[in-house]
Amino acid sequence: MTLQAKLDAFKADFEAGKPPYNVPPSVIATMRRATAELIASGAAAEARKAGDKAPAFTLNDPDGNPVSSAALLAKGPLVVSFYRGVWCPYCNMELQALQEALPAFQALGANLVAISPQTGVNSRKSVRQNALGFPILSDAHNDVAAAFGLRFALPDYLVELYQGLKNDLPSFNGDPSWTLPMPARYVIGQDGTILYAEVNPDYTRRPEPEDMLPALRRAVALSA
Repeated sequence: MTLQAKLDAFKADFEAGKPPYNVPPSVIATMRRATAELIASGAAAEARKAGDKAPAFTLNDPDGNPVSSAALLAKGPLVVSFYRGVWCPYCNMELQALQEALPAFQALGANLVAISPQTGVNSRKSVRQNALGFPILSDAHNDVAAAFGLRFALPDYLVELYQGLKNDLPSFNGDPSWTLPMPARYVIGQDGTILYAEVNPDYTRRPEPEDMLPALRRAVALSA
């Protein structure tokens, strides 16, 4: 089953109010409204695209060790996934799919990192629960997400909904701002050029990890 098929199946059950979520229709309507407004805002069109230079970054891994994009790119191409957090089931399913694709990425000499606004404690939980062999880097205040053009502020009505659902982003992220990154995937060549970019303001839609393989093969050819 493809990643998107898994996401669609989960979404159907979630929106039908099935256990364990048992979500009422009013909550679904509010979430759909927020997604529709983010799509309509055109924010995704402002994000970094293929052909752009990727912003350089240094972020801490779950154990507090600094990881720099420059050091990773010195070894080979880099796959970057922007991850909303441990609380997002769609994001966790994507991480699991990326983990399955990790050997194919590594065979092409690539490293893989996920970038999230959440704290290191929550990143360790994400790594453990999803059995990941790659790190989730902590992007405090979504500053790196902003550099990629991905950061957005949740509307007040969605903040209120999240609070009612005990989905306390300030606690998850150690940041009071109620901002998130739009889910995004990038392949960055060793010269820092973005070779593949996929940004979707609809968090229930994700590309297949295999979609990045042609860009990685191109990265290998360019560095040969």
